[in-house]
Amino acid sequence: MSRLTIRKARPEDCALILRFVRDLALYEKALDEVKATEADLHGLLFTGHPRVFALICEVDGEAAGFALYFYNFSSWLGRLGLYLEDLYVDPAQRGKGAGKALLHYLAQQAVAEGCGRFEWNVLDWNEPAIRFYESFGARPQSEWVGYRLTGKALEDFAAGS
Repeated sequence: MSRLTIRKARPEDCALILRFVRDLALYEKALDEVKATEADLHGLLFTGHPRVFALICEVDGEAAGFALYFYNFSSWLGRLGLYLEDLYVDPAQRGKGAGKALLHYLAQQAVAEGCGRFEWNVLDWNEPAIRFYESFGARPQSEWVGYRLTGKALEDFAAGS
């Protein structure tokens, strides 16, 4: 049986985290959209007051996957929420419980910290992930439609255009 451990990411993990981010983006058919660098990750994850956090899952001492998350806020609940930005397990390590262990760890953290929600998004075509999430009780939220401003549209709107 494999030995599975989860630990908080360390500064020397930035290259590993970026590799996992790129692997996830490749799977999601969006590798060309990854602009992050190791320096970007280091600056966000390991400053005096980080706003983003990462976990590394190891199987028998080998990095198997990661989770990247941050906190949001629900004005209706009056409580923080934990938002999972990225979850990825290397294909060679899948089926050993790493993904579920990362989610379980974060759920425990959310409960311990009094968070009112633990949320994430999944691409609508990613049936394996959808089945996986629903297998332990997660349910899709269909009443909200996400919107995003990015790139030139964000810059133009910020400038008053």
